[in-house]
Amino acid sequence: MFLVCSSLIWFLNNLSETYTNNATFDLKFENIPDSLLLTKTSKKQVDVKIEATGFQFLGFNFKNKEVKLDVSTVELVKGRYFIPQSVYRKQIDKQLRSMTLIEIDRDTLYFEFTRLGTKVVPVQSKLNVTLSQNHILDGPLTIVPNEVTIKGPISILDTIDGVNTVSFDLLDTTSDFSQELALYKNQDSDNITYSKNTVIVHGKVIRFSEKMVDVPIKVINLPKRYAIRTFPDVVPVLCKGSLEELKELDSTGFEVVADYNSIKDNASKTINLQLLKKPENLHSAELSENQVEYILKSQ
Repeated sequence: MFLVCSSLIWFLNNLSETYTNNATFDLKFENIPDSLLLTKTSKKQVDVKIEATGFQFLGFNFKNKEVKLDVSTVELVKGRYFIPQSVYRKQIDKQLRSMTLIEIDRDTLYFEFTRLGTKVVPVQSKLNVTLSQNHILDGPLTIVPNEVTIKGPISILDTIDGVNTVSFDLLDTTSDFSQELALYKNQDSDNITYSKNTVIVHGKVIRFSEKMVDVPIKVINLPKRYAIRTFPDVVPVLCKGSLEELKELDSTGFEVVADYNSIKDNASKTINLQLLKKPENLHSAELSENQVEYILKSQ
């Protein structure tokens, strides 16, 4: 028991003595100006010699010890950014608290920066919506927000005109939806930051019906010396929309034309048709025939 106590007293006495030791600190750079991106430093570690008591060293972990350097103190001379040793020594010394910094690397720290800019770009949705049978989208998809602000090196920003969401499949959809999607970030653009990392894609879904509407054919660009008659003189248009849209639908909202100038071969006796106009609120409209026969007479 006496031997244990004696050893303990000896150990405590030794811990109270002052010692010096060498250490290597990893440098962590903070307070980098918002307009700059740190791309390179002359060194990422610094060698030091420290004086402290054994008690202090006992509680001090030298392995992977990290010290912080305030980069806002950087100086610029002749196009080179640097922090003198005298400045970063004081910053490190403050972080050692009651320990004494005896020696430190004498090297000046040099930095290379890339100037940053910002740019507002549109967001494109990569949401693939598969609708259940007899269902359609009621209007275009909406993206919230539909624009994001990106920040990064100006040379990279100049090559970016928009950002996409990640791809996602929404299957067998029968009702309105709101889908959160992450923005796709190219691995080659690690230095680009985004004001938003996700967006919400909204869509309205309705059940549709079909209706055939007979629309008169209008011949355009016909020379005055000719008269023309098409067979038939009306063409069915297949319309898709909601029951409310189709309920009062008639031919007045449509325009189907046959352009005389499109006739290239009189022997064919057919003329092409075009659907030039349809009601705006209608989901879709298609001609049942793309051409009809005609008879041309001189007047």
